[in-house]
Amino acid sequence: MPSCNFSPEEYKGMSKARMIEIRKQNCNPMTMKVTYYKKPVFIHQGYMQYLWDVDGTRYLDLFAGVATVSVGHCHPKVNAAAEKQLKKLWHTTLIYVYPTLHEYCEKLASYFPDPLQVVFLTNSGSEANELAMFMARLYTGNFDIITFRGSYHGGSPMTMGLTSNAAYKYPIANGLGCTNTMCPDVFRGPWGGKHCRDSPVQTTRECSCAQGHCEANEQYIKQFKETLATSVPPRIAAFFAEPIQGVGGAVQYPKNYLKEAYKLVRERGGICIADEV
Repeated sequence: MPSCNFSPEEYKGMSKARMIEIRKQNCNPMTMKVTYYKKPVFIHQGYMQYLWDVDGTRYLDLFAGVATVSVGHCHPKVNAAAEKQLKKLWHTTLIYVYPTLHEYCEKLASYFPDPLQVVFLTNSGSEANELAMFMARLYTGNFDIITFRGSYHGGSPMTMGLTSNAAYKYPIANGLGCTNTMCPDVFRGPWGGKHCRDSPVQTTRECSCAQGHCEANEQYIKQFKETLATSVPPRIAAFFAEPIQGVGGAVQYPKNYLKEAYKLVRERGGICIADEV
């Protein structure tokens, strides 16, 4: 890795063994369920694109804090803004009119394409998706929702139906009205290869597609049409999709797939919802 002019503080906290003991006894069991690695990384400090463990080893964080730290860890501008706000006001509610909150909503909405212009502020991704499900069903008057296999859209009882990933599933009633369809994965799926991704980064898998024509996209769209024809009513409420599937393995879809899928969903009265943007 390139050199870095930042030096982390010396770690003087609890031992690794003690952390694992607490993790097993006192922390949410889910943290152990999704810990696939044999030797956990014990994180101590972060700065910009780098993380340091308790032993001082530096890592390049390609996952951006599980896709939530898009400008790097402890970015000086973000730190300064957070410190300034914490010195002024910690928390209030939309019941009251607080200027900074309205400045944020206006600026965030300015980045949206027309006709999107309304912001709902929530506490978590699961809450945001529950709200999206609720609004889609109210607005359309329909109930059924489609998501991709391998997707992650939350772990609450309601959003667990959207999520199609065994590690986040539990044997309880969930997902009424939620249907999972084939993920258009051109790397691991049955179709696709090195010319198919809608991305400057392609796979190494061989591909028979001609230039400008993606056969994989046609095949995956056929699968989507089959789901629409056999697994849901003629009118649906919504289609949830991550623009790049994260928990499912950083999956990038074929060229034009979402554009064509969105058209099919809208023809059936559904709302197209982009999650984990």
